[in-house]
Amino acid sequence: MVGVGMALRGKWVLFPLYCFCLIPICFSAATEGKPPQQQKLRFGENGQFKILQIADLHYANGKTTHCLDVLRSQYASCSDLNTTAFIQRIILAEKPNLIVFTGDNIFGHDASDPTKSMDEAFAPAIASNIPWVAVLGNHDQEGSLSRKGVMKYIAGMKNTLSIVNPPDVHIISGFGNYNLEVGGVKGTDFENKSVLNLYFLDSGDYSKVPFIPGYGWIKPSQQLWFRRTSKKLRKAYMNGPVPQKEPAPGLAYFHIPLPEYANFDSSNFTGVKQEGISSASVNSGFFTTLIESGDVKAVFTGHDHVNDFCGKLTGINLCYAGGFGYHAYGKAGWSRRARVVVVSLEKTENGRWEDVKSVKTWKRLDDQNLTGIDGQLLWSKSFRSKMKSIFRITYYGVQLEA
Repeated sequence: MVGVGMALRGKWVLFPLYCFCLIPICFSAATEGKPPQQQKLRFGENGQFKILQIADLHYANGKTTHCLDVLRSQYASCSDLNTTAFIQRIILAEKPNLIVFTGDNIFGHDASDPTKSMDEAFAPAIASNIPWVAVLGNHDQEGSLSRKGVMKYIAGMKNTLSIVNPPDVHIISGFGNYNLEVGGVKGTDFENKSVLNLYFLDSGDYSKVPFIPGYGWIKPSQQLWFRRTSKKLRKAYMNGPVPQKEPAPGLAYFHIPLPEYANFDSSNFTGVKQEGISSASVNSGFFTTLIESGDVKAVFTGHDHVNDFCGKLTGINLCYAGGFGYHAYGKAGWSRRARVVVVSLEKTENGRWEDVKSVKTWKRLDDQNLTGIDGQLLWSKSFRSKMKSIFRITYYGVQLEA
């Protein structure tokens, strides 16, 4: 196979041609001092679990790497170091319980040493002592390391909970398919149950199938793993100690958006859509798989840097983070940004924390005030059967609309 590339709005799309010859923040007491594989994620004593999503760092060679799509006045002094500074600022401001990097963490084509680029890209997360994970995008492997090599390197880094692939699965497409369970508050009836399930998948890079151009997609083997994992988690949650009537909510993270993201316009999402949906040119059916599982309440992707919207389709929120890195295409004058998700537990009358009550989100901009925008209630146990409520609330200075 021979491939040719075409630049589309700053992304390189590979079209296959075939020849017919053919900042220090401490861990919770539950995780401090333990190796990453033994760390137990759980809700804090405030009944919350906060996730910071960082999409499309496009990290290359540090201070020698120029920024893209910034104001002319910013260009001379702007580099990958601006990306690093933004990560540091937002970690200190939000103090998340988990940091999720959703692909194109490095821009392999411009990274002279991919391992050094990854060291620098993830350095603020590592220094914070906050658990972090990553999945791959379509640019991570474009340097001297293979896709598997990139994921293996990430999985070996300090404080990461990332793994190359599920240890009990022998055949699965891609690299970086895994899940994490988040336990309830220590000392409560839910401390030994996963009250929140996080799924991470490799959405691929480019199509390897003849006559199907463009980006990759989540393959049948990955969907089979997801279905089995979701079924196992649902059964464990709904049976055993403190049986529940419904599965624990789940969140899914990967890089390339699903084709279903194209179902939205400005009338039915929160945020902005400033470019087309760069999904695969085929529909793998993963959205249907998510609906059938019944537990995933929201999907979070990157890839399309100047889209940052969230919209709900058939009960599942489809959300972009918005572009974060300064060596990634963007829009001059439109701030780089990150998405925050906070999951809150129900509190009983006697003051004990139980299962998940709500999932909320907002974005933080890399401006002078780290402005919070577009607060939303993505899911609520109390209002899950309603299309949209009419109330507004304020959370950490961000207006949230249900």
